[in-house]
Amino acid sequence: MSDTRIHAEAAEERGLVRLGRFLRDNPVIPLIFFLILLIFAHFYIVMPVRTGRTGALSAFWVNNLIKFAIPLAMLAACQVLTMLTAGIDLSAGIVATIAAFVCATLAPLIGVPGAVAIAMACGLVVGLVNGFGVGVVRVHPLIMTLGTGLIATGCLQVYQRFVISTGTLVPDFLIWLGTGRTAGLPNGLFLFLPFALFILWLMRFTGFGRLLFALGSNENAAKLSGVKSWQVFLALYALSGLIAALAGLLYLGMIRTPSLQLANPLLLPSVAAAVIGGTSIFGGRGSFAGAIVGALILRVIDTMLTLLQMPEGARIALFGLIILLVTALYVRITGSR
Repeated sequence: MSDTRIHAEAAEERGLVRLGRFLRDNPVIPLIFFLILLIFAHFYIVMPVRTGRTGALSAFWVNNLIKFAIPLAMLAACQVLTMLTAGIDLSAGIVATIAAFVCATLAPLIGVPGAVAIAMACGLVVGLVNGFGVGVVRVHPLIMTLGTGLIATGCLQVYQRFVISTGTLVPDFLIWLGTGRTAGLPNGLFLFLPFALFILWLMRFTGFGRLLFALGSNENAAKLSGVKSWQVFLALYALSGLIAALAGLLYLGMIRTPSLQLANPLLLPSVAAAVIGGTSIFGGRGSFAGAIVGALILRVIDTMLTLLQMPEGARIALFGLIILLVTALYVRITGSR
């Protein structure tokens, strides 16, 4: 093998390494390209196959895409923040469901402000229990949040027996946020944009955000530097519970019908959105901006499968396969775990 060819292969390898590092440090860029590719496939491949005509991007379609991606992205924020510390929050879906159900059933009894406050308090309580278990008792986050999620599910079913005859009321302002539009865009953006800016600011510019990255990268080293990890975990999972409850209230305004399973189907997609968005399940690396794009990607995929009228079982299987392929491709390109 000639020296020229060896140097060329070495240069190519170095170029691939630099590309992988760039994509790893900027996961939003390849995700945006993939999102555009999916939208193109939706209108120029799937729609012609299904309807016999080429679709066109419309404000109504974009509005619906954004509207249904917002609660998913909010729940993905729970996963991004907890995954930064090598954890996860498997109770986020049921917390969102509890908040929505409690708000809708208490609103006709004690009024909307009190119902919203109690709904948010439910999320805070579950989050504090999770934080205590993970940070103080040192239960693994997956086991802790799975356990609290199951307990919360049982408590919700017991609670439902006491309010089954009281009726429900979905607050008007939640309906306005969940279903209304302003200038062609969903009103949910009035809630989501400040929320997203807060999460991005929290992760990038605050000491708390730096502690999350530090604990995920090397918890022992962080402890040796004086970090009280139990306090960080307590605050982290309390915040995750509040975010999940807020997402549940918004989702209630979108669906307008409370149920015992309302937001549960969003749990695994929220984890997938975080992972697709570049957040490592091993901790120390994450991007909420990437999770937002990941939520949009998952919603486009779901729209495509709905248009193809696939049976529910096949949709779930194909949906999971696509998630695995996208994640594996990203890991392969970036060299990340």
